[in-house]
Amino acid sequence: MKELVIAICSGGTLGEWAIPYIKEANYVIGADRGAQFLIEHGIVPNISLGDFDSVSSEQVMTIQRNSKQFIGFDAIDKDYTDSQLAYMHALEQKPNKIIFVGALGSRYDHSLASIQLLELSLKYNIPSMIIDQHNTIQLMNDTLNVSRNGYRYVSLIPYSEEVTGITLHGFKYPLTDATLTKGHSIGISNELLTDQATVSIKSGKLLVIQSND
Repeated sequence: MKELVIAICSGGTLGEWAIPYIKEANYVIGADRGAQFLIEHGIVPNISLGDFDSVSSEQVMTIQRNSKQFIGFDAIDKDYTDSQLAYMHALEQKPNKIIFVGALGSRYDHSLASIQLLELSLKYNIPSMIIDQHNTIQLMNDTLNVSRNGYRYVSLIPYSEEVTGITLHGFKYPLTDATLTKGHSIGISNELLTDQATVSIKSGKLLVIQSND
């Protein structure tokens, strides 16, 4: 059976860099302005959803015509951001992987809320990543294989109060059974020695962020 890879395109910072990541997927979700971005680039969303307060009424009609499925929400009478609505829909499909673009942008509150959605992927044991032009962000609680993928840096940031048993293989600065706690930056700007490396932990939740300047 073919793996189900879902790409979510939300309304944050987007550009041509996002297209190859979206095209990795065989199911595409457009959230609010992200749906307009997809259609402008010739990509038909499997579903477009949101309150669509970031696009014009004419663009909403275009999105509705060019999406396989369309769900509109009232901008006031909803409890979740459009990104979370899209993410929850993605999880309901029980995919093998979620790729999330347009999740980060100038609204830092929305960016933080989007990063926190990665915790849901741990609950459902679905590999997920947030990607923008300079970063790939993943949240782990066990073992994670990391590919270089053109990035220079890999940073490890505790998401829980404490992360124990951190062991790194294939990194410039190795760790063995180490502990990281919130408020310390010792895990910033590590580098891979090979194209493939491994991060493993015994307890806690750890953000793994690959980045370039």
